[in-house]
Formats: sequence, C-alpha cells, structure tokens
Amino acid sequence: MYPPKSNAYESQYPTPTPPPSYGQPTTTGFPVSSATNNTSSYYSSDNSQQYGSALQIESKPRVPWSTGLCDCASDWKLCCITCWCPCITFGRIAEIVDKGSSSCGVNGALYTLIACVTACACCYSCFYRSKMRQQYLLHERPCCDCLVHCCCEPCALCQEYRELESRGFDMIIGWHGNVEQRNRGVIMAPSVDSGMSR
Repeated sequence: MYPPKSNAYESQYPTPTPPPSYGQPTTTGFPVSSATNNTSSYYSSDNSQQYGSALQIESKPRVPWSTGLCDCASDWKLCCITCWCPCITFGRIAEIVDKGSSSCGVNGALYTLIACVTACACCYSCFYRSKMRQQYLLHERPCCDCLVHCCCEPCALCQEYRELESRGFDMIIGWHGNVEQRNRGVIMAPSVDSGMSR
C-alpha cells in the first residue's frame, strides 16, 4: 500500500527512540554493572574507612585490674565493711564513677532499698562495674560483670574500691573532695611583695 521508505528519508527523519523506562535498565551500549560496581566500591571503600576509624576507637588496648577479685586479705577493714554494710562501699564507688553527679548517700540508700525490696542489689551494682571498666579500659575478668556481681558481690565491690584507690582516689572524701585536693596540689607561683624595699 505504501512504498517502502528510502534511505534518504530515513537519514532525513530518523526513527525516534522510545523514552527510557525507569523501572528497567536501558540498553546504552555501556556496561551498567561496571559503573554500579565502581560506585559501590567507591562508597564501600569510604564506608570501610569510616568503620575502620570507629573500630580503632573501640579497640583501644584494655588493661588488667590492679588487684584480683579474691585479693580481699590485703585490706581487711574494707572487707569487713563491705560484708556487713555493702551500701557504704557501693555508695563511695558510685560517687567516684559518676564523677560527683550523684552522692555517696543517695547511691547507698538506693542500693539498700533495692536490696530490701528485691533482694538482688547486684543487678544494680553490676552496671557501675561496666561503667567503671569503660572509663578505665579494664578487662572484663574473670567473667561478665553481671555474673561477677551475682556470684560474689562483696569481692566485686572490694575489687572496684581497691582499683579506684590505686588510681589515686581518696574514697572517704568523695569526688568533690578529691577534686579540691588535686586543685590544692597544683604548685602556685610564689607571691611577690608589692611594697618597695631597699
């Protein structure tokens, strides 16, 4: 019916290409997967650098405890106080670990309340052991913090108390007392008399 199109007509009026469908990949003559792989490899290398730096921050070297879990004989006074009244030992530890944001009395009273109501104050004190280990990068030894406190609460408290003492804290005066003591320990410049002297 219609005469076939000549080559001159096709060169003058080329056949329009259909618009690309966004749901399906288009055939362009270029390998799409290679571009995708290059992009993904670019982002993956960037992500690996970010994750690598995060892993370096998290993988700081851990240090051992200054004393063992069962080295209570070195300080028998602390051992007796912790066995008869663990709320005092825990309150002092918690005040130092919290850096003075909570007082020894409040922490000790809360420990006693939890012990009286649930008879399981170790569930509360184990969180402070974990917090202390994160602050000073201590090993999780001899087992997980919750198990250490559940199985041997007095020994765990004594170990934490001794650890803070070995790091230079005077546990009796609390956090604010230690801060004041360290501020007074700073060497001041000698004072000079303002009056004239011959």
